[in-house]
Amino acid sequence: MSMKRWSTADRHADWERRVEEAGVRAEARAQAKQHAKGKLSARERIERLLDPGSFVELDQLARQRSTSATDDRPYGDGVVTGRGKIHGRPVCVFSQDFSVFGGSMGEAFGEKVLKVMDLATRIGCPVIGLNDSGGARIQEGVVSLAYYAELGRRNAISSGVVPQISMILGPCAGGAVYSPAMTDFTVMVRDISHMYVTGPDVVRAVTGEDVTHDELGGADVNADVAGNAHYVADDEEDAIDWVRFLLSYLPANNLEQPPRLEPVDVDPDRLAELDSFIPTEESVAYDVREVVRRLVDDEELFEISPTLAPNIVCGFARIGGDAVGVVANQPMHQAGTIDIAASEKAARFVRFCDAFNIPIVTFVDVPGYLPGTEQERAGIIRRGAKLIFSYAEATVPKVTVVLRKAYGGGYAVMGSKHLGADVNLAWPTAQIAVMGATGAVELLHRRQLAELDPEHAAEAREKLISEYERTLATPYIAAERGYLDAVIAPSQTRAWLLDSLEVLRNKREDRPHKKHGNIPL
Repeated sequence: MSMKRWSTADRHADWERRVEEAGVRAEARAQAKQHAKGKLSARERIERLLDPGSFVELDQLARQRSTSATDDRPYGDGVVTGRGKIHGRPVCVFSQDFSVFGGSMGEAFGEKVLKVMDLATRIGCPVIGLNDSGGARIQEGVVSLAYYAELGRRNAISSGVVPQISMILGPCAGGAVYSPAMTDFTVMVRDISHMYVTGPDVVRAVTGEDVTHDELGGADVNADVAGNAHYVADDEEDAIDWVRFLLSYLPANNLEQPPRLEPVDVDPDRLAELDSFIPTEESVAYDVREVVRRLVDDEELFEISPTLAPNIVCGFARIGGDAVGVVANQPMHQAGTIDIAASEKAARFVRFCDAFNIPIVTFVDVPGYLPGTEQERAGIIRRGAKLIFSYAEATVPKVTVVLRKAYGGGYAVMGSKHLGADVNLAWPTAQIAVMGATGAVELLHRRQLAELDPEHAAEAREKLISEYERTLATPYIAAERGYLDAVIAPSQTRAWLLDSLEVLRNKREDRPHKKHGNIPL
């Protein structure tokens, strides 16, 4: 009696049925486990992140390399990878599945992630990693560690080529933390995200410190103190919305221009308010974000790392429909001084904008670098130099507006003409000098004032301060030297920005050939 031979179609249909059944069971199990923790499954996250119906999964049938019939070898091996679209534009994505081996990285897992990252670099589109993992897969030993190193190498190769975004949606510890740290932007979710090199148990065993997961590596700690996270979301939906909105400002790769929207008209009354916005007394603070919002389209400023180094503001906006990167001193915090955290935050942002063809608009109100023993010993010289290096290195269009104070090294580093800015403007309220009038008078006329009685000394001091402000701490001396292109009415700033960015649209700049610079890390 002859047996029926399966046709190719029969074999394919049977294979599809088995895979589909396994996938349905796995997803049901994943959702049950994740929902119990208040979290989405790996596939649910992808579905909500990408445009509906756009996801194309890759390597769905990949399995652990073990040949033992008793081993659990689920399809996918703990990570879902593929490509899709956001706002109709291509992206690549990988989403770690904590319900399978704790989302740990093994050989098949690692190969899938590297494959989708390589695809993103080849086709020139952003890559988004959704991290929810227990770390290295212990039972696969050094193979797991090798793939973490390979992942870091891919991050380095793709850096400045395609935007890389990390979403921390659960635990991320040990060697797993370094890949997100190398990506361009990282978002965490309050209460469910944790990121640290060693967990509380190890810290307790080694140092004796009794610390919780949140205290050691929670979302707020990573955003406010460590600077590892650029945004803390209230929940996963908020994190997904943030990433989608971020991508609306970014080009797909370093060879493209950022997406352009239709220009938006600005209410003239909103611009007119700027003429009297800056306080006449330099010690009185104001919110620089309100200045920026009056000048940009839709009053929309998309801040990056808003809780880290609040003395400097970094974010994306649009002017005339074009995406720009905004860097601004914030007088509401530490009078807008530049400290180590502010320098590193702004330097990283400037370098990202330069890598992806996003013009940089700088708003200056800075009394200088923050003095003090703590800053000096922590490396303000080396780490403060990162901002100088970044502005000088950047070849994208750079426009700078001095609003009020621009003293000492703060003037030089904040997008000055001397660091290669293309257009430099100042408001009449600008004070550009080596230092503020009060400090300068005390230093220059100390002996003269000491010889006077207190009443006459106070009177003489006020006259000297007034004379200093009139003759030295003024934007017109810088304009005479060509360090400023114009001193303008604040209400005319948007018109100048629109014109300058249009003129600079096709800017070209030749630099000496080199492999890369050596930023003072």
